[in-house]
Formats: sequence, structure tokens, C-alpha cells
Amino acid sequence: MTRKRNRFVLLLKKYVFLFIGAVLAAVGLEIFIVPNEIVDGGITGISIMASHLTKLPLGAFIFTLNIPFLVLGYYQIGKTFVFSTLFSITTLSIGVSILQPVPGLTNDMLLAAVFGGIILGIGVGLVVRYGGSMDGTEIVAIVISKQSGFSVGEVVMFFNIFILSSAGLLFGWNRAMYSLIAYFIAFKVIDLTIQGLDESKAVMIVSEKPDEISEALQARLGRGVTFLEGRGGYSGEAKGVLYSVITRLEIAKLKAIIDEIDEDAFVTIHDVHDVIGGKVRKKAIH
Repeated sequence: MTRKRNRFVLLLKKYVFLFIGAVLAAVGLEIFIVPNEIVDGGITGISIMASHLTKLPLGAFIFTLNIPFLVLGYYQIGKTFVFSTLFSITTLSIGVSILQPVPGLTNDMLLAAVFGGIILGIGVGLVVRYGGSMDGTEIVAIVISKQSGFSVGEVVMFFNIFILSSAGLLFGWNRAMYSLIAYFIAFKVIDLTIQGLDESKAVMIVSEKPDEISEALQARLGRGVTFLEGRGGYSGEAKGVLYSVITRLEIAKLKAIIDEIDEDAFVTIHDVHDVIGGKVRKKAIH
């Protein structure tokens, strides 16, 4: 019973944040981006241009144009991802339809590009963080990346270059350049939203004093440490290898701890996207 309740709570939390993300994306589009004829990337960008040309509701285009990609995603990626994406796109479509009569907050295109990009980026980032997507081109990109040497990011970028170029022909190159500013800001904010301000880093430490370093990391940083077995390729000597995950803000303290214990230790640090567990309670320092 408890397990079912926990699963329900997690599922409810997921869809609440998918809803919030989609609503924020709708606000970014209808209050800042669309009134100033700035274009987003992907299917949303195509929908903005189609709505401008036909004078039909933007929400209808966003929903309709994404349907074929959702069908493709159902068979190629999985139903959980597609259901989350369908919920997000439906919420976005309804949101922009409700907000369409609301006048834009500013006529300054730079302010619209900056704040529209920020709000849109937060919204899309929340949706992606909780297992959904806001755009069918991402589904196509995932499928193409599996069958080619191109990454998902490269495929999406190709689509968006084409879309922003089309925006330049339709709205003028001045607005296309503002669209590029909004797209770049949204891209960066999406990354920040997904990873969080407390960005995680994976650390690998090769040292002759693994026990002392492990104790210090647990006591002073409150971080769990995993011991691995290693051997020097040149010397053939056994080496202690430690693996841990810290935040970006703890890197300086980590380096100070290692320098204090073993200044000859070999350390590598790289990005990680998500961390579950691994936190231990800090010990009292005397």
C-alpha cells in the first residue's frame, strides 16, 4: 500500500511540474515572443509562422502539427515519454489559446527576446526535467540520432537553422536576429533548469591515501564515497581509487581537502546530469 501511495505521489508531482512548465512556456510565448513577431525553434516556431500567415489560432497549430511526431514517438521511444509529452503539448496549446487576447507586456523587442527566452526556457526545462518534451522535432531528432552519426542536439540545431531562416524571410532579418537571441537565452535557461543551480560533478580520485581522503570527504562534505580497485599502468602498483559526486560549489573545498592529505593524488572532475541518493550526514569536526 505504501509503495502504491509513493508511486501515486511521484506521478502526481511529475504531472504538476509538467503543467507548470507548459503554462510558463505559454506565458513566454503569448506575453513576450508572439506579440513582437519573434519566432521560437521547432514545431512551435513553424506554428507561429503558420498562425501569422493564416490568422488561425496558434494553439491549434501547436497541437495539430505535433500529432504525427507523437505517433512516431509512441512506436520508436515509448508510451511513458509520449504521454508526458502529449500532456505538456496539450496544456501549452490550451494555455496560448487562453492568453491570446492578452496584450504583450512590452513592445521592446530586446526585452521581449530576453524575458520571453527566460520564461520559455524555464518552462521547457521543467517539462524536460520531468520526462516530457514540448516539441515534435526532438522526437524526430532522437529517432534520427539512433540511425545516423548525428547527435540529438545537432539534428535539432539543423531544424532550427532552417526555421529561423524562414522567419527571416517572413518577418524580416531584424526580427530573425532577435529570435536567435531568444532561442539562445532559452537554450541556456533550459540547461540551467534541468541541471539546477546546484550542478553536480562526478569526481574520480587516485591516491595512495584513499582511506584518509574518504573519511575527510564524508566528514567535511557529507558525501558518500565508493572504493574502486586500480593499478598503475606504468608502475603496476595497486592504487586506491575513490568515486564521489559533489556540487559545483564544493569543488574548491574538495581540492583543498585533497591537497591537504595527498598533494600527489590524481583527480578528474566531470559533469553529471542527475543524482539519486549518495548523501550522508556530516560528522562533527573536532
